Amino acid sequence: MSQNGLLQGKRILIVDDEPDVLDVLEEMLDMCEVSKASTFEEARELLEKNEFDLAILDIMGVDGYKLLNIAKHKNITVVMLTAHALNPANLVKSIKEGADCYLPKEEMKRITTFLVDILTSQEEGRSTWEPWERRLSSSYFEKKWGRNWKDQHKEFWKELDADNKDKKP
Repeated sequence: MSQNGLLQGKRILIVDDEPDVLDVLEEMLDMCEVSKASTFEEARELLEKNEFDLAILDIMGVDGYKLLNIAKHKNITVVMLTAHALNPANLVKSIKEGADCYLPKEEMKRITTFLVDILTSQEEGRSTWEPWERRLSSSYFEKKWGRNWKDQHKEFWKELDADNKDKKP
């Protein structure tokens, strides 16, 4: 199945306080059924009244972590998308609170690749973080935060690596 085929018809909620981000993502995900919200209140209402397969949530400006909590209680796959909360602490918080991916807005152009990675990993019973780490960890985050960026949360990363190995088929 093609990348777009795996996403075909998926119901996706996109939440961001920047209208241009909402429009760009909607355009990129034209194979999906997209709902958009630009505030926490709009997003909460959509999450409560509708079923979604995936949610793409900004962290800042829309209270993304509260939305993450609501989405996870509904078993929705969640991608955290950020520019202003781009730091190791928010990455760790996103993983701990149940996000399936954490993307810098700079990488938004590859959103379909990351969503397909997540869905494929879920179908295969693997961690959704494994392909993310392969695509971004050493290349993007090492350049952004330095080679030793994981040192601040060493035990956390060791546990996540162990969990990822346990989930391999």
